[in-house]
Amino acid sequence: MKDLLKLLDLSKEEIIQILNVGDQMKYNQKHGLTHNYLQGKTLAMIFEKNSTRTRISFETGMHQLGGHALFLSGKESQIGRGEPVEDTARVISRYCDGIMIRTYSQEGVEKLAEYASIPVINGLTDFAHPCQVLADLMTIREYQSKLEGLKMCFIGDGNNMVNSLIVGGLKVGMDVSVACPEGYDPHPDVLEFAKGVTDAQFTLTRDPIEAAKGADVVLTDVWASMGQEEEHAKRKAIFQGYQVNAELMKATNPGCLVQHCLPAHRGEEITSDVFEAHAGEIFDEAENRLHAQKAVLYLLMKENHLD
Repeated sequence: MKDLLKLLDLSKEEIIQILNVGDQMKYNQKHGLTHNYLQGKTLAMIFEKNSTRTRISFETGMHQLGGHALFLSGKESQIGRGEPVEDTARVISRYCDGIMIRTYSQEGVEKLAEYASIPVINGLTDFAHPCQVLADLMTIREYQSKLEGLKMCFIGDGNNMVNSLIVGGLKVGMDVSVACPEGYDPHPDVLEFAKGVTDAQFTLTRDPIEAAKGADVVLTDVWASMGQEEEHAKRKAIFQGYQVNAELMKATNPGCLVQHCLPAHRGEEITSDVFEAHAGEIFDEAENRLHAQKAVLYLLMKENHLD
């Protein structure tokens, strides 16, 4: 694994390795064990999209690993003023040991990685959110003690989150069901990938209750993602039936988890009562961004393996 650009690039074994190292990182941090594996390393963090969890978790993660993180605003750096991404990649590669970028275009991230001589991590694009889904899988495994054979259900927009959830879930042996309105399906590349999976089942439906039947974990996300704010009123009308609520949860398996990548719009994609009933696992999920990303940073930026 040279970069983390999208989960489509990773094997099941690589995903499980990240989760295992993430578990170790969490254990180390909780038990006060020194784990400054990236002493003297610097991560450049490019933000063309706003962030709370991504910035805090990566910056804190680098600090806990003994390294340093640099915040680069897309508006304030030369990349925001039109410097070609291939030039930015080659310049940062002379100064730093890794790049994390949170932006719009997946193609831009792929091009950054093509020209960089250091690892590149996708902190979010309009196509994929691999770091979040690694944290989701880590949390599901913590609560359910396994991944293979479980059913994952996503209710809502066929956005970057569901693209990565479908790929990640199927690759680790989970059945995945998705309910979204017509015209808001996951990306065609992801649907094509799902067609070729033979050891897990994928279902796309317009019926949220049908999707939730027998689910072990239900996930959702906002109806209008960053960059879609002007569509909020339109999307709110279209997605009215695509809400994680008490009625939908009745269709799931006993002990079903709820996950939300946050921020949540209570009363829209999820009701307040369901959110609060599952707040413990939702905020464990948010915390696990830190531990899963530390695993990614370690695996990409450290030459030597854990002792």
